Order: sequence, then C-alpha cells, then structure tokens
Amino acid sequence: MQTFTQWMLEAIRSEGAMCNWVEESRFEWTASTAQAVSQIVEGKTVVLITDRKRQWFADYISSSINQLSKERPMVPIISLDRIYPEFDEMTGGESMDMLLDLMELSFSGKYFFWYIGKGNDPRSDIAKRSSNSCLWLFDEAFGHAMQLRSYDPILDIKLMQLYRLFDMALNAVLFAEVSADV
Repeated sequence: MQTFTQWMLEAIRSEGAMCNWVEESRFEWTASTAQAVSQIVEGKTVVLITDRKRQWFADYISSSINQLSKERPMVPIISLDRIYPEFDEMTGGESMDMLLDLMELSFSGKYFFWYIGKGNDPRSDIAKRSSNSCLWLFDEAFGHAMQLRSYDPILDIKLMQLYRLFDMALNAVLFAEVSADV
C-alpha cells in the first residue's frame, strides 16, 4: 500500500499548476491532514471553528462534507458556533476550561478541533490548546499547523483547494486506498 505522504504528493500534482503552492508546504499539510483524517476514521467528531471572516467556509464545509453524492460514510462534524453560540463572549482560561468540560461531557473525549483563520484571533485559542487539533492558521507559525497568509489575494481559492485535497484524502483513507500513517 502506498504511503500517505507519497499519495498526497501525487494528489497535489494531479491537481495541476494551480496547486503547486501546496507542494511547497506539503510536509506541514500532509502531517496535519493525516492526523485529522485518522481521527475521523477512529470515529471522532470534528468540531469546526473559524474566525468570523471565514464563517462562510465553515458553512461550506459543513454542507459539503456529507453530501449523499459522495457515497461514503457520514463524517460527524459540528460547528462550535452551533454548540455554544456565546463562544465569542468567553474571556479567560476559566471560561475556556468550562467549554472544554462541556466538550468532554458531550463527546466523551472523542472529538478534535479543526480551526481555520487568523492565528491571533481569540477563537483560535481553544484549538491551539489541544495537540490533536487540525489548524489552518493565517499569519502565524504554530506547531503542526498549515500556514497561510491572510493578505493573499487568492486566499479563498486556496482554502477551496485545500478542502478539495482534504476531501480526496478522506475518501482515499475511508476506501482503503491508502493508510493515514505518515
């Protein structure tokens, strides 16, 4: 069976010249994607968080990932804004701890955060606290995060390309074409 790293490189290249930019960051991208896909396959719930400017993208992912036309098992995914609409009103570590307690009670530890947005946005803090989060951060280098630039004129296109690659990887792992081991 092909390694996830090799499969991802071929997938990026198969998307053509428009995705050449992903190849430059493929090590961060591949590690982050493999970890997220592995957790989905293990049955964990994806708790999606975006900065306010990327709310449209959270809506897109939520409505796209489980389309019946994909003919694959459903992915448990929920937006944190739906679980806790007052998320933006939280201040301090104690509030964050209470929210994490809610997550533990609700999902029995079988969840991970997927954050997409500016690294300095307060909404990123909860995802950064967890080592198993999938992070697509703008304007900040952080651990295993995929780094993007918020001022990139084609950022929205790049987000859609990343999501397409993520979806392709999810299919490949779910249908045992490749293992999510990096």
